[in-house]
Amino acid sequence: MRFAATCLFGLERLLGEEIDALGLQRVTTIDGRVIFDGEISDIPRLNINLRYAERLYIVLGVFPAHTFTELFDGTRALRFYDYIGEFDAFPVKGHSIKSALTSIPDCQSIVKKAAVESMKDKYSVNRFEETGVKYQIEFFILKDEAAVMIDTSGTTLHKRGYRPQSNEAPLRETLAAALCKLAHIREDNLFWDPMCGSGTIAIEAALLMTNTAPGINRTFISQEYPWINRSDWDKAYEQAADMIKRDCKFEAYASDIDPECVRITADNIRRAGMEKYIKCFEYDARNVQTYGRRGTIVCNPPYGERLMDKESVAALYKELGDAWSSLGSWQIYVISSCDDLPRLFGRRPDKIRKLYNGMIKCNYYQFFKAKDVKK
Repeated sequence: MRFAATCLFGLERLLGEEIDALGLQRVTTIDGRVIFDGEISDIPRLNINLRYAERLYIVLGVFPAHTFTELFDGTRALRFYDYIGEFDAFPVKGHSIKSALTSIPDCQSIVKKAAVESMKDKYSVNRFEETGVKYQIEFFILKDEAAVMIDTSGTTLHKRGYRPQSNEAPLRETLAAALCKLAHIREDNLFWDPMCGSGTIAIEAALLMTNTAPGINRTFISQEYPWINRSDWDKAYEQAADMIKRDCKFEAYASDIDPECVRITADNIRRAGMEKYIKCFEYDARNVQTYGRRGTIVCNPPYGERLMDKESVAALYKELGDAWSSLGSWQIYVISSCDDLPRLFGRRPDKIRKLYNGMIKCNYYQFFKAKDVKK
């Protein structure tokens, strides 16, 4: 069985590595998705454990689609009936990028008609009631090649379930997890997000360090699919629970100058079950101190796009750079869409990684060497 796991641009390597760690065979990687092979029984543990993926799909087929005729014929040849029953619902949605077929409504209509024709041949009916289990069909046309898939996740995987309320510019949980992974955070170092917003970065850091599966406290649409054994779901949840590192000594601070953000963060920490590892409090990021400890800062400051204006953000970055210059060997990781951050920060990053925060192109500035102080 072939699968496709989607992710934010820039997270493909991390997603591929965790697919490898689950013992599955990668086939190829393209922007925003990893294609790999597995079994039906892998669907529960993939959905529960994939930390950097947005959705998990079953790939029914891939074929050329330069014309609507090719799209129809290629879709009709697929075996939808291997998964979708006579009374089940099968809505269609999708995307087309860099392809001749640009009308999404027309493509949706054609894929739907072709799926109906495919299953009419199997079930010998002229009309489908679509009152049963819902199977979301999704097509993805890239450079005139169409992939037709079935979603197994339902609610997107970045929604872990602990964040029903967030601040004005929330960071997606999958991206927050990636920021923590790329920062190589350690159990014996204090972790601090001093502009925590709704607490996502600190929570994802604690989930990562305790090896808590991101989907352990939520459900998935494919739990309704009758051809996936209930025992496989039970086993996947039990295995995820057994893998939690309950003796972890990790400690994180989640602070913010806004008391409302602190309130939201505290609630989210409780829902995530990470109170043991994260201390949440009101604090000005410009006052961060080492307190004689080794530490790592990972943060998502305002960009001047959804929060604050460009001038205020520039002033903030300069103040942070000045204030944090006294942190010695602390490692500092900052994601921002501001290309001028190093100059404003007064410090050259040791590494820069291109990432996307939703549709916003960002740099992940990594300062992991002590700043040289000129005498």
